Amino acid sequence: MKTYMAKAQEVERKWYVVDATDKTLGRLASQIATILRGKHKPIYTPNVDTGDFVIVINAEKVALTGKKLDQKLYRHHSLYPGGLKEIPYRRLLETKPELAIEEAVRRMLPKGRLGRKMIKKLKVYRGAEHNHHAQKPEVLELKY
Repeated sequence: MKTYMAKAQEVERKWYVVDATDKTLGRLASQIATILRGKHKPIYTPNVDTGDFVIVINAEKVALTGKKLDQKLYRHHSLYPGGLKEIPYRRLLETKPELAIEEAVRRMLPKGRLGRKMIKKLKVYRGAEHNHHAQKPEVLELKY
């Protein structure tokens, strides 16, 4: 038996819509990362981007369990001495809820060129409206 290796030009991509209302951030991000990588397909090849596009709506309604809303911090550094910035997730979800989901998913994808290519297939929107109706996205029900 020969092992099938997918080629980048042969991959057919679908579009999915995910509603983040009352979904736990980590569980949502892990399932989105699986779809972006293409691990749900039988043609999955680790060194080829075989994943699909994912549109996330209602990003501001994502849930965090326990006391994470007040205790968990989003950290980034400006690369200058003393340039560490910390924002509590409560304030991050009020101001930039798209960033919370994008960062959670990005950190679950591979590091390097392939991961940067995969994260470009993620589209996150604050409200219930998105502008990708021409792609005819399918509604995706997540397992959790």
